Amino acid sequence: QVQLVESGGGLVQPGGSLRLSCVVSGGIFSIYTMNWYCQAPGKQRELVATITSSGRTNYADSVKGRFTISRDNAKNTVYLQMNSLKPEDTAVYYCNFDWRYLAYWGQGTQVTVSS
Repeated sequence: QVQLVESGGGLVQPGGSLRLSCVVSGGIFSIYTMNWYCQAPGKQRELVATITSSGRTNYADSVKGRFTISRDNAKNTVYLQMNSLKPEDTAVYYCNFDWRYLAYWGQGTQVTVSS
């Protein structure tokens, strides 16, 4: 079956960087539009960044110029490079794709930005 496994979260100081990874198995990764979402405590899950199968990207206004989404189809992996991190970026980050009316999610990785 399809599995998504995120990694790369952690504790970082404001202004620091992290790179999240999400490995997808059991599907046809190269054809999926991949998304990164975040969910802060007490808040709804929000779309952070999207990358299509052709490499087109889109970002939430709050992360434009700081975050970069990319993919490596040979490794079935999508990345989220997070720079200039702010305390308000603290959240659990999930990768996701939708296929044939089903949504697939990873287990999430915690990102905490604090001094």
